[in-house]
Amino acid sequence: MSNKELNELREKLDEINLSLLKLINERAKLVQEIGRVKEKQGVNKYDPVREREMLDLIEQNNEGPLENSAVKYIFKEIFKVGLNLQKDDHKKALLVSRKKKPEDTIINLKGELIGSGSPSFVFGPCAVESYDQVAAVAQVVKSKGLKLLRGGAYKPRTSPYDFQGLGLEGLKILKRVAEEYDLAVISEIVNPADIETAIDYIDVIQIGARNMQNFELLKAAGAVDKPVLLKRGLAATIDEFINAAEYIMSQGNGNIILCERGIRTYERATRNTLDISAVPILKQETHLPVMVDVTHSTGRKDLLLPAAKAALAIGADGIMAEVHPDPSVALSDSAQQMDFDEFETFMQGIRELSRTTI
Repeated sequence: MSNKELNELREKLDEINLSLLKLINERAKLVQEIGRVKEKQGVNKYDPVREREMLDLIEQNNEGPLENSAVKYIFKEIFKVGLNLQKDDHKKALLVSRKKKPEDTIINLKGELIGSGSPSFVFGPCAVESYDQVAAVAQVVKSKGLKLLRGGAYKPRTSPYDFQGLGLEGLKILKRVAEEYDLAVISEIVNPADIETAIDYIDVIQIGARNMQNFELLKAAGAVDKPVLLKRGLAATIDEFINAAEYIMSQGNGNIILCERGIRTYERATRNTLDISAVPILKQETHLPVMVDVTHSTGRKDLLLPAAKAALAIGADGIMAEVHPDPSVALSDSAQQMDFDEFETFMQGIRELSRTTI
C-alpha cells in the first residue's frame, strides 16, 4: 500500500470520526432533553428495560465486522455517559450545588462567620434541663472566647419513656442565657408547627438526623429567615443529604449549615461511624459550610479530640460537641458529654493543633 492510499484511508477515518463525534453530541443533547422531561415527570433517570430494548435493536441490526459483544460494550459505555450527563445536569440545577454558586456561603451568627476559613465551635448540653445548667455551660464557653451554644429543648428519643426536653420552656431558657452571655444559640425543632414560635427564641434551627427527610419540616424551615443546621440522617447517602438541603433552599432560605454526625453501620465500637470523607465531598459538591458533630458520631469521650482534629484537618468548617456541668446526672447522653475539666483538655488539644498548622 502506497503512502497516498494510506493517507486517503486515514482521511476517510478522520471524516468518520468527526461524523461519529457529531452524532454522539447530537445524542447527548437528546439525552439531556429526555432527562429534563423525566425530571418534570418525577421519573427515574435510569430505565433498565429501555436500555435492554435499545441493545436488542442494535444487536439485531449489527452487520459486522464487530462482534455483538463488542458492539454492546461500546453502546453500554455510551449509555453510561448519557446517564452521567443527566445526573450532572441535575446537580447543576440544584441551588445548593457549587456548580450553581461557585463561591462559599458564609453565615454570620452574631459576628461568628461560619464557612469563612476559620473553624467555628458549637458546645453545650445535649438537653436543656434548667437555667442554672445552661448558664454554667454558657459561662465556660464564653470564657474560651467562643460564641455558639447548643442545647436541646425538643428531644426526639428512641424510647418514648426517655426525657424529651422542656419544650417551649427550654427555648425560653436558651434565649435568656443567649442574651446574658451574648451568644448565638442552636436548638433542634421537630415539628413544623413549632418553627414560627422557635425563631423568636433561637438563632439557628437545627434539624436532627431523624428528621433529615421530614420534608414538611424542611420546607417550613426554608420558609423563614433563620439559619438552619441540617444533620445527616442515620442511613442517608450524601446525595440524599444534599437533596434534603435543597428542600430548605428551594423555599428561599439559603443560610444552611450541613452537619456530618456519623452514619449507622455494622460497627459497634462507636455509637455511629464517622464518615470523614463526606466533609470534602460536601465541600466540593455544595457551597454550604460543613460541620462535624464529634459527640454523636463517636459516642465516646476518648475519641472526641482525635475526631475533631481529623475533621478540621480534612476541611470541616466547624466542630459540634456536648458539654455538661455534671454528665453523670444528665437526663440524656450522660456517657458522652464532656464535663468542664474534659472540655478544658479538649480545647487545649484544639489550640495545639492550631499552633502546629499555622
